[in-house]
Amino acid sequence: MLTAVILCFILGYVSIVFEHPLKLDKTVPALIMGALCWAFISLGHLDVVGFDHELGHVEEVLLHHIGKVAEILFFLIGAMTIVELIDLHRGFAVITNKIETTSKTKLLWLIGILAFFLSATLDNLASTIVLVSLLRRLIPDKTERLWFVSLAVIGANAGGAWSPIGDVTTTMLWIGKKVTTLGLIQNLVLPSIVCLVVPVFVASRFKIFKGNVTTVGGNTRKKEISLLSSRVMLFTGIGGLVFVPIFKSITHLPPYVGMMLSMGVVWLVSEYIHPEEDFTEERKHLYSAHTALSRIELSSILFFLGILVAVAALESVAVMGHGGHQVGLLRYLAEGLDQLVPNQNVVIIILGFLSAIIDNVPLVAASMGMYTMPTDSSLWHFIAYSAGTGGSMLIIGSAAGVAAMGMERIDFIWYFKKISFLAFLGFISGAIVFILISPLLHG
Repeated sequence: MLTAVILCFILGYVSIVFEHPLKLDKTVPALIMGALCWAFISLGHLDVVGFDHELGHVEEVLLHHIGKVAEILFFLIGAMTIVELIDLHRGFAVITNKIETTSKTKLLWLIGILAFFLSATLDNLASTIVLVSLLRRLIPDKTERLWFVSLAVIGANAGGAWSPIGDVTTTMLWIGKKVTTLGLIQNLVLPSIVCLVVPVFVASRFKIFKGNVTTVGGNTRKKEISLLSSRVMLFTGIGGLVFVPIFKSITHLPPYVGMMLSMGVVWLVSEYIHPEEDFTEERKHLYSAHTALSRIELSSILFFLGILVAVAALESVAVMGHGGHQVGLLRYLAEGLDQLVPNQNVVIIILGFLSAIIDNVPLVAASMGMYTMPTDSSLWHFIAYSAGTGGSMLIIGSAAGVAAMGMERIDFIWYFKKISFLAFLGFISGAIVFILISPLLHG
C-alpha cells in the first residue's frame, strides 16, 4: 500500500501539471489525490508518524494535519476577503492612479521591489494576493499580466526569506529558536536581493517587457475614478493585513487568528462607510462583504486543501529510517539525501529544488529534526533561504505561487517554460552569494 500512496501522489501531481492538455481543472486531481493517499494509508493499515515523531493513530495524525491546513485556508480566505473589499471600494485606484509610468520595464522593477518589501512586512501569501489585485488594475491584458504576476511571485518569495514573518518556513525556524530576527536580516537580505534582482534584470531584456502597457483595445491606461470610501478602505485593509504579524508577535497565536480579527474590523468599517454622495440602502449590497466573499476563487482554496493534505500523507506515512526506527517518508528521504551527499551546502541547495516539488513545511520540519546546530548557525539561515526561494522554480512550489495560480489561472507548463529558468537563476545566484559571504559573517 505504501507504493499505492506514492503512485497516487505522482499521478495526481502529473494530472495537475498537464491540466490544460487533459482539459481538467487542477482542483479535481488535487482533491482526489489528497483523499486517496489517506485512504490507502488507512486501508493498508500503514503506520503513521505524528507531529511528535512518534507513531500514532491515523485519525489523530490526520486531524492534526487538517488543523494545520485549516490555519492556512482560514488565513487565505481572510486575506482574499480583505483584498476584495478594498477592490470593491476601488481602494487600489488610490495606488494605481499614482503610478504614472506606462513603461513595462519600469513597472517590472516597481512591482518586483514592491513584492520584495511587502512580503517581508506581511508575508508572501498575503502580499501576492494584494499584488495580483493591483496588477489587474495596472495591466488589463492577461497575456502581459501573467509575466508580471510570475515575477511578483519570485519577488514575494525572495522578500519573505529574510523576514521572520515573511514565509511560513522562516516563521517555523524563528519560533523553533533556530534563527533570530537580526540574524536572518544580516545573513539573508543580500542573497534575497540578488535572488530578486537577477531574474528581474534578465526578464527586463525580454521582448514582452519592451514598450508600454496598453489596454486590450489598444488605448493607453486610464485613471480610475475613486469613491468616497476608497482611501479609508485601502488604509483600513492594508493596516489590517500589516496588523496580523504584529498580533502574532504579541499574542504568540497562529496568524489566522489575527487575520480573523483584521477581517472582522475591515468588514465592520465596510458596513457603516458611505462610498457615494447619494448612497442608498439599495446599493449597499454592491460594496458589502457578502459580495466580496462571492468573488473569492473557491476553487483555489480547495486546490490548496487537496495539495496540502496529499503532502501531509507523504510526511506522515512511516517507513524504516536509517537509524533503525520508523520515520515519515519525507524525513527518510531528507536523511538519505544527507548521507548520500557529503557537502552540507549541496544538500541544502537540493532541498531548495525539492521545495519546488514538495511543500517546504515538511522539508524544513525534517531538517529541524536532523540537525542540532546552535541558534543562528549558517546552516539554519541557508535552509531558510533555500526553502523560501526554491519554491519559485515551479508555480505550485510555494503558497504565493499557488495563490497566483488560482487567482490568475496560470498554466503549470507555461510557467515552467517561461519563468522557471528565471527563478532558477535567481535562486542559484543568491545561494552562491550566501556561500561567499557566510564565512565573513560567521567568522
